[in-house]
Amino acid sequence: MVVSPLTAAQIMLAIDRYLGGHFFDTQAGGSAVIWMHFFWIFGHPEVYVLVIPAFAVASEVIPVFSRKAIFGYPIMVAATVGIGFISMSVWAHHMFTVGMTSNANAFFALSTMAVGVPTGIKIFNWLATMWGGKIEFKTPMLFCVAFLFQFLVAGLTGIMQSVVPFDWQLANSYFVVAHFHYVIVGAILFCLFAAFYYWYPKATGRMYNEALGKLHFWLFFIGFHLTFDFMHIPGLLGMPRRIYTYEPGRGWDTLNLIVSIGVIFQAAGVLVFAANLIWSYFRGKIAGNDPWDAWTLEWTTSSPPPAYNFAVIPTVKSRRPLWDLKHPEDPDWKYE
Repeated sequence: MVVSPLTAAQIMLAIDRYLGGHFFDTQAGGSAVIWMHFFWIFGHPEVYVLVIPAFAVASEVIPVFSRKAIFGYPIMVAATVGIGFISMSVWAHHMFTVGMTSNANAFFALSTMAVGVPTGIKIFNWLATMWGGKIEFKTPMLFCVAFLFQFLVAGLTGIMQSVVPFDWQLANSYFVVAHFHYVIVGAILFCLFAAFYYWYPKATGRMYNEALGKLHFWLFFIGFHLTFDFMHIPGLLGMPRRIYTYEPGRGWDTLNLIVSIGVIFQAAGVLVFAANLIWSYFRGKIAGNDPWDAWTLEWTTSSPPPAYNFAVIPTVKSRRPLWDLKHPEDPDWKYE
């Protein structure tokens, strides 16, 4: 759905370039602002399209390593639906500087603030799942805990940019770049790493090296914060994005050096990650069917699973069928 506006804009652009159209040609009565609307109607919801699978990973990993059922499952689902719905009406907060009407500015400011409500609900759900649990800080859980903090910060800086005067000042600055990467890297990539470590035993039949996994986490975590925490500050000081150099003496030099040093840590973390996956594939400990004492059906098969998955289609009576099968006496895992 969110790709459709971009597809329409690309067709219109092709007509402009090759068939003499004037949709976006301002010298022939077209409007470049319409192009911006089409792009951002796609561009902002697309971020939520990317992050919702990360939410799914967190909702799978956090309960398993907290030894608790996920808190408030129905409201968690409702919040996901709410994010998807509201995300379709926030695109023009990227366009506060183009000269929209005050009514349009007010609408998009309010809708941008509103999308923080279901997002906050999901964060509280994950925290409540961890609260009182027997948390095991294995590598997948470390990445998910970092995701919670970083996605919270990303949401707060997003709410800041819903305020029109504040956004006007920071539009096209490094502050926006830092905010965006807090979502793309701090949320999505961290959950992707969690997913790799969580399902690696099932996919390969061997356990990854936990020490290397934690080394990867700490290197990448430190590098992430060196890069993107300090990227906010030159943005506040007026450093624009989409430049390859700048004059000295503006107060950005040391900050940008720290940002670059952070990338070295991140690259080192990725190298450790790759080495861990390769080494563990050949030398890792045999994983067995269910190394995490998990609850979903993929952990009932062999590791790696057979091509047909299940010889007989299993009967599912709850959202956590494997746990119910293994622990029928545990009331904390029962659902009404």
